Amino acid sequence: MAALSAAISEYWEGFMAYHRIMLKLSGEALGENGWLFDHEKIMAVAQVIKDVAQSGTQVGIVIGGGNLWRGRSGAAQGMDAVRADHMGMLGTVMNGIVMQDAIIHAGQPAAVFSALPVHSVCPGYQRDAADEALNQKGVALFAGGLGNPFFTTDTAVVLRAVELKADALLIAKNIDGVYTADPNQDPDARLIPDISYSEAIARGLKVMDLAAFKLCADQALPQVRVFGLNDPDNIRRVLQGERLGTRLHP
Repeated sequence: MAALSAAISEYWEGFMAYHRIMLKLSGEALGENGWLFDHEKIMAVAQVIKDVAQSGTQVGIVIGGGNLWRGRSGAAQGMDAVRADHMGMLGTVMNGIVMQDAIIHAGQPAAVFSALPVHSVCPGYQRDAADEALNQKGVALFAGGLGNPFFTTDTAVVLRAVELKADALLIAKNIDGVYTADPNQDPDARLIPDISYSEAIARGLKVMDLAAFKLCADQALPQVRVFGLNDPDNIRRVLQGERLGTRLHP
């Protein structure tokens, strides 16, 4: 029994180091072959989020919209930029509702806020209300980007992490970390396990858009972890201290 208690204590030890995290989920990573919804994976992610929240770590979540609408490429090519970005923001609202529903079905309360006004669907984002929701429910999803065109969900998730004083920002993508070059195009690209914000900016590494990345550096966000969502349990493993992907820091 003592050995079992020690094992359980060690298992949860990583979670206890974080009071509040912000989690960025790739929309493409939640889709089936990158598109629409892979419900099995969404439920697997929801179960991990429930486990993390019930361990005592509050989880804020921003989801990209790439499984539904990819920026100004594809169907958006040639569209007015503002209208195309509005479509992308609406896609993130849909993803937020899908993930909220999955998390609730997993047995964990979760709130959704949108920076883009959709009041009949969910309340608008307000920092104090979001902070209270995280304290009361343990999980809150932030949709609609920043509510304005020309800003990405990268900028949105960093701003929410800074506003809500997250201990760490976790970025779960369809690629397993930050590389010296695009690993899909350069066979010599190497994974970078640890790097400072300033060095990554100086090297022009494609971690997130530059405005978001500079905000991380300017506000000294404690750390950013970039890792793959090929296995949803990677979220838990990162929080437990495993050296998956890339760690970025001041």
